[in-house]
Amino acid sequence: METTAVKKTKKSVIKRQQRDARKEASKTGPVVAKLKDVPSSPRKMRLVADLIKGQRVNQALNILKFESKLGAPLLEKLLLSAISNWGNTHETKIEDADLYVKEIWVDGGRQLKRMRPAPQGRGYRIRKRSNHVTLVLASLANGKEVQTTEAK
Repeated sequence: METTAVKKTKKSVIKRQQRDARKEASKTGPVVAKLKDVPSSPRKMRLVADLIKGQRVNQALNILKFESKLGAPLLEKLLLSAISNWGNTHETKIEDADLYVKEIWVDGGRQLKRMRPAPQGRGYRIRKRSNHVTLVLASLANGKEVQTTEAK
């Protein structure tokens, strides 16, 4: 009777293999960048985020550079971070990739709750809101077209 010994793989080896598989899969797909706990309300941030949704990266950077709203510099920094993430994970050049903002969404973050003194011993509630922004970049090299909101 022969017994075949099955060698058990270590957990660390399995984890490393899974991590490498995720890295390989991310080299072809879109890139995600996240911005957490931004101290402004989600409603105000969505106004700026909707301006760049579906735009090419160069046009989105121009829009954010000259936008006067509070969230514009933060979203500009997030977009630059996503572009940098693209350069780190993909072999194609950023100029050849023809990147665009595939998706961007703003979720509500935690709220800091404070009380403000009010007349006759009462207190008014103050909710200091925050938000989380998620930005997804994709490449137009596949032949897909972007729907832009340019005036004709």
